Amino acid sequence: MTDSALPSGLEWLELFARELGCDAPTAEEVEDLLNLAGVAAHSSERLAAPLACYLVGRTGLAPADALAVAERLSGGLS
Repeated sequence: MTDSALPSGLEWLELFARELGCDAPTAEEVEDLLNLAGVAAHSSERLAAPLACYLVGRTGLAPADALAVAERLSGGLS
């Protein structure tokens, strides 16, 4: 990252996690969270995506486990 360039998304998450005093998500967690956001957004309104990820953090569930719940839930909505 140069002084004039913005950080990548993963770089920003590393910086943010450090400031929050926690670990940044692993590559697998990032993939699961992005998939969760996609399921939430396509099963409801767009606002469901970031707030579903927020709820994962609140519950302490692994992103993969939360993704399974979201996929199960979205299957019952069609």
